[in-house]
Amino acid sequence: MKGILKWTAAVTVVLLVLIVAVLLIVPHFIDVKHYRPLIEKQVSKATGRSFTIGEDLRFSLFPWAGLSFSDLRLGNPPGFAESDFVTVGSFDARVKLLPLLFREIEVQRFILKKPRIVLVRNREGHGNWEFPREKTGEPAKGAPPEEAGEIGLPIKSLEVGAFDIENGTVLLADHTSGLEKEVTDIGLVLENLSLDKAIGVSLSARVDGNPVSLKGTVGPVGPGTGTGTIPVDIVLALLDEIHVAVKGEIESTAADPRFRLALNGDRFSPRRVFEALGKPFPVNTADPGVLSGASFTATVQGSPASVDVSGGTIVLDDTTVNFSLKAREFSRPDVTFDFHVDKIDLDRYLPPKPEAGSGKAQESKEPVPAGEPDIDYGPLRRLVLDGQLRVDAYKVAGARMEDLLVRIRGNNGVFNADPMQVSLYGGNVSGEKTVDVRGRVPKAAARLSVRGLQAGPLLEDVLKKDFLEGLATADLEMSLTGMTAAQIKKSLNGEGSVKFNDGAVKGIDLAAMARNVKTAFGMEAPGGPRPRTDFAEVTVPFTVTDGLVNVSGAAMKAPFIRLEAAGKANLVDETLDFRVVPKAVATIKGQGDDVARSGLLVPILVSGTFEKPVFMPDLKSLLQREIDKGLLEKEPVKKLLEKEEIKQIEEPVKTLLKDLMKKQ
Repeated sequence: MKGILKWTAAVTVVLLVLIVAVLLIVPHFIDVKHYRPLIEKQVSKATGRSFTIGEDLRFSLFPWAGLSFSDLRLGNPPGFAESDFVTVGSFDARVKLLPLLFREIEVQRFILKKPRIVLVRNREGHGNWEFPREKTGEPAKGAPPEEAGEIGLPIKSLEVGAFDIENGTVLLADHTSGLEKEVTDIGLVLENLSLDKAIGVSLSARVDGNPVSLKGTVGPVGPGTGTGTIPVDIVLALLDEIHVAVKGEIESTAADPRFRLALNGDRFSPRRVFEALGKPFPVNTADPGVLSGASFTATVQGSPASVDVSGGTIVLDDTTVNFSLKAREFSRPDVTFDFHVDKIDLDRYLPPKPEAGSGKAQESKEPVPAGEPDIDYGPLRRLVLDGQLRVDAYKVAGARMEDLLVRIRGNNGVFNADPMQVSLYGGNVSGEKTVDVRGRVPKAAARLSVRGLQAGPLLEDVLKKDFLEGLATADLEMSLTGMTAAQIKKSLNGEGSVKFNDGAVKGIDLAAMARNVKTAFGMEAPGGPRPRTDFAEVTVPFTVTDGLVNVSGAAMKAPFIRLEAAGKANLVDETLDFRVVPKAVATIKGQGDDVARSGLLVPILVSGTFEKPVFMPDLKSLLQREIDKGLLEKEPVKKLLEKEEIKQIEEPVKTLLKDLMKKQ
């Protein structure tokens, strides 16, 4: 037995020596360059593409299996303008052979220089990365299905001395859309590349000439079955302006990957980012100083099936937004969210208002082009939504508001905002809104309730005009259809009522208008204090039909006069057509005055546009009323007409009155 073991050991040693000798000697006697044409031919046959490699092809077998070459080129298939799919300037790699038998990988170096990859989609929609698939036969009948074994890494250990990719390039081109992007100066250095150490990562590149870099550590990966935790600690830098720190861990990397990462974006200037890109800022804001500072933090965790963002904070200029967000079932997204804004002045971020009379101001009045925008509402129909928005204080269109709360729920293309509530100018507004995008054209319905609103300060802030004051109450119900402002105006239908208490109309004295035509309508030089019409109550009930507002039964109760109004307001062309009828109040006894008030009451016509209303006396109605009362039969008028000088112009006067009546 001892003799057999001795001979077996001796033979084994001799075989090992012979194998080592062969591995050391063979590369010196075999000219690899002689086989270069054969290698090129076989690769071309397998890929169906041209393939060439430089003449300095070298390899070794022991103790390191080494391969090096330069000037490698793999061409594109027919039908692509670009000649090469992959080119490599030079490549050098050395791997130890014997450890491979024990699933241990030891790499002395892996150096890749000037790699270039061109990814192209041609006009027919085919990509140059698509290779022909080999036809495979059907599995043998009765063959048992392969059972999934333990999922894990196929190696026991990994040690890499140097891993370096230098001066790489990736070109992305899509000829179906005209998109083209180029990533140049790609450099990747991995340090301590192993399974039991943290791997140092240093990646740099230029995207369309703009610098991008990533530095930090990943790992250790660990030699387990792929169910461990991989720490991540990296910093991403974009354009030397944006720096985002990512720190956390990735779990269950092989079977069910999950991650938990903390994101921290340092403060940066969006405006300087576009300056660095050499592009104009895409938003024209009323305040050129906004969008100059932004930062964010958040914790993101999830899996391939869901994402959860918690503890999110966005700081934009002097506004802070705290938020959380959850999303799952990405094929039919189910999203919940909660956003809380402390304060924001939206007017600073909106486009500047065009000056009156400027080309831009006139351009806004041009008719909207016919036709409907082609919008795909498919993603909204699949979306399931449940969330809320809260804003402590904000300003928009000059109006200042507080404590905004909007709760939004949506499913199957129908979205409901209920409740919607906000406090402003001493009062509050509440309501609900529904948007339906199940059809080709969206539909919407809204209900709104206003209570205790101080109308004066609101109108002064929004319209910059001080013409009305009072405590406002309103109830509105509206429905509409369309995708453009013009369509919405034409489709607007509903009803409502607006009421003002204990206020005044400033700038006009309706009582004077009704009693003294000459003074009230500006036929005399103005003087004295600014006119106003105080009232105890104004009620305006209305209906809306296809964008036409019909008002009937509107009334104002004032100390010296009562007014009733009726008419129409066209929302489409923004025109007015109203008639205000005054009624005298004999006294204001009980209000500190018992003197009778009297005078000629003139109905008032309101025309013009929303922006420039026109007030005129209804002379036709006035004359008709006085004639109906027997104006020409009254004794003073008869005596006047009996005078000789008046008789000479009697007929012309009558003709003039008739013409005036017709024109009115």
